[in-house]
Amino acid sequence: MHQAAGARFGTFAGWHMPLTYPLGVFKEHLWTRQDAGLFDISHMCLFAVDGPQSAKLLSRACPLEAEPLAVGQGKLSFFLDENAGILDDLIVTRTGAERFIVVANAGNAESDEKHLREIAAGYDCSIAVLPFVFLALQGPKAEDVLKRAGFGPLPERFMTGLELDGGGFVSRSGYTGEDGFEIGLPLDHATTLAEKLLTDERVRWIGLAARDSLRLEAGLCLHGQDISPETDPVMAGLLWAIPKPLREKGGFIGAEALASLGNPKRRRTGLRPEGRLPVRAGAPLFDPAGKPVGTVTSGGFGPSVDHPVAMGLLDAELVLPRQPLHTEVRGQKIPITVHSLPFTPHRYRKG
Repeated sequence: MHQAAGARFGTFAGWHMPLTYPLGVFKEHLWTRQDAGLFDISHMCLFAVDGPQSAKLLSRACPLEAEPLAVGQGKLSFFLDENAGILDDLIVTRTGAERFIVVANAGNAESDEKHLREIAAGYDCSIAVLPFVFLALQGPKAEDVLKRAGFGPLPERFMTGLELDGGGFVSRSGYTGEDGFEIGLPLDHATTLAEKLLTDERVRWIGLAARDSLRLEAGLCLHGQDISPETDPVMAGLLWAIPKPLREKGGFIGAEALASLGNPKRRRTGLRPEGRLPVRAGAPLFDPAGKPVGTVTSGGFGPSVDHPVAMGLLDAELVLPRQPLHTEVRGQKIPITVHSLPFTPHRYRKG
């Protein structure tokens, strides 16, 4: 289907993935903000964790209180190492009294599965990798498009999800800052759904290049760039995902290290380069005196805001609004200022 649509492909984590379509990255990005963008995100990995001690396992494996989650409720969480470094960021959704669906990143799928199975050896539960095609329909018209296609039931609020009769999983979530849905289905059902959705004039295939610019405008982290085992939740600005009572109670892997963390040397922050030239990941950051003070972790052009956007790890004392910095791109000095995140407002359905 992607070949027929004229996709240009790239490789990542063993996958041959559609990066762009003839519409082009800029227009694909804006289409998603205005209509409904259809993404193939089958490189992501879905695990089903099932059994009497599934909640206890996940509460050990993640800084997460899994037991109190209501059926249908999802939550951002992490796998941490013993030093509180972020091995991966995850979405965990309770779909039954003893059942959870975990969505993990492609680049970490094998290590995540190994990590989870090793922890699960002491618990009465099972882990299964779900062999689904994974689609995301994102944008302000996504809900109406799915309803008109006769697909449902649909979760009503952001970060809720459910399993479908006949096999499948749908959550109201995404990686764009827009309202939307992520849908895991067996291959034949997914093909039928994609074909049906594409008959709606409000839907276009959107590539993973636009997915990256959309998530960057929305201030969402990419594991392996903005977060990694070398960053902890405090440094990454993600401590809000771990409630203070849970941090105090502990019991999860990395809890002691997390509790002992002081003020970090560097913090993740938004960055706005001056001019029109994007600044890419890996570019060094300098203060006005030329002292190295950080690194750009993600960067590109934001079509919705019509200027370059970036995130980086910056010396903590310099994470101040409009703090003047600079970098160098091909020998050219580029002024940069600290900018609040996100660059575009989130439009999740929370009510």
